[in-house]
Amino acid sequence: MTEQQNGSAKVQIKVPAEVAKIMSKWGGQSVRLAAARGALPMSGPNLVTVLFIFYHGENAELKKEALGTLKMLPTNILLAALNSPELHSSIVDLIVRLRYRDVVVMEVALRHRMIGLRTLMLVAEKGSGEVLDILSHNDQVLNKAQALRTAIINNPNADKVMKLRLGWVEPQPESAPEDEPEPVEAIEEPEEIEEEALSKYQQILEMPVAEKIKMALTGDKEWRTLLIREANKMVSTAVLKNPRISEGEVLSVAKNRSSSDELIRIILLNREWVKKYEIKKALVVHPRTPLQKSMRFMTFLTEKDVRELAKSRNVSQAIVNNARRMLMSKKR
Repeated sequence: MTEQQNGSAKVQIKVPAEVAKIMSKWGGQSVRLAAARGALPMSGPNLVTVLFIFYHGENAELKKEALGTLKMLPTNILLAALNSPELHSSIVDLIVRLRYRDVVVMEVALRHRMIGLRTLMLVAEKGSGEVLDILSHNDQVLNKAQALRTAIINNPNADKVMKLRLGWVEPQPESAPEDEPEPVEAIEEPEEIEEEALSKYQQILEMPVAEKIKMALTGDKEWRTLLIREANKMVSTAVLKNPRISEGEVLSVAKNRSSSDELIRIILLNREWVKKYEIKKALVVHPRTPLQKSMRFMTFLTEKDVRELAKSRNVSQAIVNNARRMLMSKKR
């Protein structure tokens, strides 16, 4: 057990033997510096624990190195750490505060049971549109405090659909004063016109699932844009079966890292869609594309795109390694 100062509060962290060995000054300053730079072979959870301790320690050099390492740590190592349910809440919070712009990291971090409310508020206030999309679909997290919904709504990166889903009411423009009209005979408006006056989003809130599926299969682009975000998989997947859906809309789904496994599976099954280069490219980097499929699609990518993958921190290490192998084979 080690005790660290975190802000004004002391935090007690249970450390494994591997970490305790480094903390006990085994090997001296050179070994601790190597650990702070991420150069020692350690598991993801152990490495971020060491970096957290150094960051909150009194040694300025170790603190600086640990901070730099945490900011640049490869995504796959952070994910390994965040997938540990026992990771201390203060460590989870530090990772999120340093990497809240990283969509891949946030997908896992925002589901971690130890994440704190203050950290969630930071993400809600400053997160990008993609990160907000992940957060706004997590009802378990949003139910922790109404302030989270308010913060997302006030975030300029939140789009209109997201804000409406969270309870935002679009302000009505103030009408200019008009001359008093002459009285006319009242005309009863048909119910269809009254329904059209409601926004499509408001209509969705009142629709049964069967009606949503029907609109997903037959509706126009505005309906499809709204319904593709539905949590019910029968509704969201029905959008991809709409005969009027465009390749641009499919590409948007493939690029959205929060798209479900089922949506990605349907795209992968459509031979016409996966013939398109941009869709292939988006599927390669999507976290829910099976690795075998990603590897196969990589063979179709341009050398420029493969080079970008080889340097990317937003894909799995297996994709990075495969990109590097492809580049090496071309040099021979």
